[in-house]
Amino acid sequence: MQIARRRLLAAGAGGAILLGTPGISYASSRPQLTHGVQSGDVTDRGAILWTRADRGSAMRVELATRPDFKHARVIDGPALTEATDFTGKVKLRGLRPGQRYHYRVRAEGERESEPLEGSFTTAACEPADITFQWSGDLAGQGWGINPDFGGYRIFQAMADAEPDFFLCSGDFVYADGPLVESVALPDGTTWKNTLVDEKLKVAETLDEYRGQFKYNLLDENLRAYLARVPMVNQWDDHEVTNNWYPGEILELPQYTEKRVDVLAARARQAFAEFTPGGFGATDEAGRIYRRIAYGPLLDVFVLDMRTFKSANPDADGATGEVLGATQLAWLKRELRRSKATWKVIAADLPVGLVVGDGTGAQEGVSNGEGGAPGGRETEIADLLSYAKREGVKNMVWLTADVHYTAAHHYSPDRAVFQDFDPFWEFVSGPLNAGGFGPNKLDATFGPEAVFVQAPPAANTSPAQGFQFFGEVGIDAETEMFHVSLKDLDGNTLFSKTLEPAA
Repeated sequence: MQIARRRLLAAGAGGAILLGTPGISYASSRPQLTHGVQSGDVTDRGAILWTRADRGSAMRVELATRPDFKHARVIDGPALTEATDFTGKVKLRGLRPGQRYHYRVRAEGERESEPLEGSFTTAACEPADITFQWSGDLAGQGWGINPDFGGYRIFQAMADAEPDFFLCSGDFVYADGPLVESVALPDGTTWKNTLVDEKLKVAETLDEYRGQFKYNLLDENLRAYLARVPMVNQWDDHEVTNNWYPGEILELPQYTEKRVDVLAARARQAFAEFTPGGFGATDEAGRIYRRIAYGPLLDVFVLDMRTFKSANPDADGATGEVLGATQLAWLKRELRRSKATWKVIAADLPVGLVVGDGTGAQEGVSNGEGGAPGGRETEIADLLSYAKREGVKNMVWLTADVHYTAAHHYSPDRAVFQDFDPFWEFVSGPLNAGGFGPNKLDATFGPEAVFVQAPPAANTSPAQGFQFFGEVGIDAETEMFHVSLKDLDGNTLFSKTLEPAA
């Protein structure tokens, strides 16, 4: 961590705080692990472990099936170098299915760092109960880490359920969202943000994009959660900049680099370095989209609805892309081959909600016309009709993006386009960002808003509530898929149990 670049902002009326991770001494002669440990993309026999050090060193891992680390296996990890901002990952293979693993990570140089511990459970080979959570949007719209609010306290409520994994539906950072010291709230109180240099402007350089992840990992609640709950990461727009698409040239004055393709390449590198996913440097294909197989009851299809996206101004035209031909072909093939009871489509954009991007342009899948599929809707229509034709059953779509929570049921009986089987889409977020919505639904695929909870005004602060996550429980015996939409404190607002189709 480049401490020389950080400055301490006086804690005056704004109460701003600055400096690296609490409790870390950079004067030490031994390496330090600065931003916790994480696991990710856990399957029945594999997982990825992540950490970051404060200097050049080597990552070392102890892996055990006992919390006392008796009979632990020692794994030599990669060199933690400046080239990756001292981050590193260890890809574990040959694990036992359905096993709780405990891991201990150190950075080794001339001396050895203090260890950090974490744990995860591999998927079972036989039907077993599964619990997982999803949400998105962290530190958006000016709402960062506020110690007076308890920081990112939603992760405390999420941790209580001891989920098997967390699906981050995108916008895990807000690279385009600078923070200020304090924000006046409608009730007369003040929101006070923890600040670091990288959050004082929009991210443009690689180091500034890296700083977005380092900022969020300052929060103790998030670090504690990720040490015990594996993460499945996908990206959306704010990892780069708002509503971006390939080839875009920005007209925003706050950016000196106007080429989104240049910004996206830097953001993608930071994303691969700071999340424990099997993509980027750890995936030979360099793909972000992938299938996470979690036992016989669940496959998670993690989509990339950014890299292949057509230009937003063209979204209401006759053609358009959000998946791209290669990813769409992959998704069809993997859905057809899947033997899992439930196929979760992890989408970073909702199917039927109208999400605008200025006058006449659409940011999301929907073109807002409500008629026959057009623009990006044509890819979704193709996918849905393929699934019906090939007998792909039990698809459930999970997303965040729109900063409120909702349950949508799609049916051909209500739709303009009718060549598909009914399905559910559940929306939940944000984790710690401005509350918005609700958005209008497009009639093309026949959606019905069965449940909606949204704030009374745009950009409602986390202090007013309206922060949400979703939780799924799959019963091993009945194979029922139980969805709960929950609030900031873990209270259930809506629930729905889905029966598997034969």
